[in-house]
Amino acid sequence: YEEVPHDGMRKTIARRLLESKQTIPHFYLTIDCELDALLKLRGELNAAAPEKDGKPVYKLSVNDMVIKAAAVTLRRIPKVNASWTDDATILYDDVDISVAVSIPDGLITPIIRKADQKGLAAISAEMKDLAARAKAGKLKPEEFQGGGFSISNMGMYGVSDFSAIINPPQAGILAVSAGLQK
Repeated sequence: YEEVPHDGMRKTIARRLLESKQTIPHFYLTIDCELDALLKLRGELNAAAPEKDGKPVYKLSVNDMVIKAAAVTLRRIPKVNASWTDDATILYDDVDISVAVSIPDGLITPIIRKADQKGLAAISAEMKDLAARAKAGKLKPEEFQGGGFSISNMGMYGVSDFSAIINPPQAGILAVSAGLQK
């Protein structure tokens, strides 16, 4: 066999996942959502995108729309836009959403700051930029540290169901699975 030592990122991920399960109360909810209207709207918005140099200025993803929907919901239900501590629940004024991005050595969660105040095209452009820089190892600490709520989307990998682990000290995470024709 070969023994592969853990690097700092793997150790940090393992420590934080363990911390999450030990210190943050967890409960899980699952719901199926009909995506027909969302997919239709996405198609219409992408078809209407203005062009620059012969290419659309934006191409919205389902994930961009999930980020926006979560941000609007967190603004409407502020008790979910929170962090857990031993002594109190911290309720955030800003809606800053961490979005899980797979990178070669693990996972990182860059943050869309004030996501509730941004349009879909802005969220899409910012998410593409953050994901590209995350994969290149070029994020600044303030771009991945903090956030009040997380989204983990494994739908693009065909995963039909999973239970995401809360990113401490946040109090919630949305696990998004693959869309299924029913």
